[in-house]
Order: sequence, then C-alpha cells, then structure tokens
Amino acid sequence: MKPSQSVSSTVLDVLAVLCVLVLFLPAAATAHPLAPSLLEIREAPGGRATVLWKMPLQRPAGADPRPVLPPACRPGPRSTAAEGTALVARWTVDCGSGGLAGAEIAVSGLAAVRSDVLLRVTRADGSEVRAVLRSEAPGYRLPRSQRPLDVAFSYLALGIEHLLTGADHLLFLLGLMLLVKERRRLLATVTAFTLGHSVTLSLAALGVVHIPSAPAEAAIALSILVLAVELARERPGAISRRPWAMAAAFGLLHGLGFAGALAEVGLPAREIPLALLSFNTGIEIAQIAFLAAISVVLFAWRPVARRLPAWSAAVPVYVIGSLAAYWVVERVLSI
Repeated sequence: MKPSQSVSSTVLDVLAVLCVLVLFLPAAATAHPLAPSLLEIREAPGGRATVLWKMPLQRPAGADPRPVLPPACRPGPRSTAAEGTALVARWTVDCGSGGLAGAEIAVSGLAAVRSDVLLRVTRADGSEVRAVLRSEAPGYRLPRSQRPLDVAFSYLALGIEHLLTGADHLLFLLGLMLLVKERRRLLATVTAFTLGHSVTLSLAALGVVHIPSAPAEAAIALSILVLAVELARERPGAISRRPWAMAAAFGLLHGLGFAGALAEVGLPAREIPLALLSFNTGIEIAQIAFLAAISVVLFAWRPVARRLPAWSAAVPVYVIGSLAAYWVVERVLSI
C-alpha cells in the first residue's frame, strides 16, 4: 500500500517525519496531558475553611501530588473516597483570624503527575479567586482581589499548553497538512476543525453533552488512525474529497478531550463563560503558531528535501498510523 500523495510531496513528508521523531516519540505513551486536578477552598468567617482536593485516579506510578497550605492553617480530620474516575479528599482547616489573605497556596509533586491543578478559592465575603497551578509554577499567592483579566490569562495559558503538549492533536494537524496541499483548502479544513472543537467545548461546558474523558481520548486516537488510513490509500477517498467535513467531525471529538476533563474536576457553571472563551482562544493561538512554525521550517528545508529518495514520502504516513494504533489500543484498554 502506498500513500496517495505524489513524489513531489517529499518535502512536506520528510518534515513531518522529523517533527514526529522529535516531538512525539518521547511522549508516545502519554500523548495527552492527564485530566487536571481541582483544589477548592471555601473560607468562612473567623479564619476557618473547608478544603476539597480532587485528582484523577489514573496517574503515573509513584505520583502523589498534595496541597500545601500555609503553616498557620491547622488541618482537621480528613475523609477520602473514590468518586467516579477521581479520588476526592475533604477536610477543614483553621487559619486563624487572618485567614488566607495574602497567603500562598501550592501543590507539591506536579512534575511527576504531568498535570495541572485548577485552584478555586471562595472568600468569606463570597468573592472568588481562580488560578491554574503548573509544575513550573506550583504555587499561587492569593491577592486581596482578582481581576477578570487575571482569570482570562490563566485559562488562555492553559489552552496554549493543552494543544502544544498534546502530541495527538499536533499529529492530527500534521496529518491535515499532508492530506490537503492547496493553501485555501487547508485553511478551510483547519477552520472547520476549529469550529468543531469550539462547538463541543461549548456544549459540554453548558451541560448539553457529557462524555467521560477516557472514551473521548480513545475516539481522538481513532480519528488519527482513520486519517492515517486515508493518507495511505492509493486513490483518494471520500475524506480527501471533502477534508473540511472530516475535520469538522473529528474536531467535535478532539473538543471532548479537555471538555471531559473539565467536567470531571467539577468546574462550576458560573466559571464557564470566561474560562471557556479564554481556553479556546489559547487553543487557537497555539494551533496557528504550530502551523506557522511548520510552514517556516518547510520553506527552509525545501532545498535539502529535493535530494532525498522518493520512498521517504511513505514514512510519515506509517509513523502516524503506528502511533495512532498504539494509542487506540492503550486507551481502549484503560476504559
């Protein structure tokens, strides 16, 4: 079986091989970040607060992230139970008359768990502070008040990180570049993928649809495998003739990847509009930046690629298909 692209596509194919080898193979077993954890703190008058710590049951061996509260906060009894696909711990703390104002909240062990933490603090006066904790910035000092712009930037960064650290999403985008060579058609195809992604995120955020993250991740891997099969066809099939329709449909699946994770950590409805808009904007910024970077490297690589053998055109197709097949089996078995 040989790919439907001609020998003249060698330049783009070789570039795809290099990107796959450099970006994807080290992360083949963890193609997508795990679902984020949730640290929710609700203050009451007098310095007391209730703490909810919710993290996925599925995490790397030996990873044990833990909330780190200020030393002045004395913890009470803790209850821990499995709820669905998450492990949930609840306890109370007494932080004294000063409460948590100006205190730093952190989570240890984020580097090992390869996941972010959504931090939500509800003050005694009803105001809220929200942030995203990451391995490179596992702590956050609570301000006395938080502007909406701070929340927007936090979720914008989360959206950018979600795409750029998701090898499956990047591999799918590379597959689209291999499938669609004409620029206007490629732009329409990527736009359709964006619309599908955005629709699913919105519907899931509004509670219209709900699919657990594990089946959604398996479906994402299957969409990449279908794209690889289409690339390997000797004659163009229905997907090649209408790539925008395929991209829109698969965009719906890819949108479930993070939407399901947000649902599992219990993101409340009042946070949805700003967080959703900012996160989705981050996704699109990262997507455009990735495609632009590939185009620049492709232009610089062109003189070298002309000297490579014609069989190199088949390599990226089989690399994409092999990784996608591995992810399908791995994710189906984990459901």
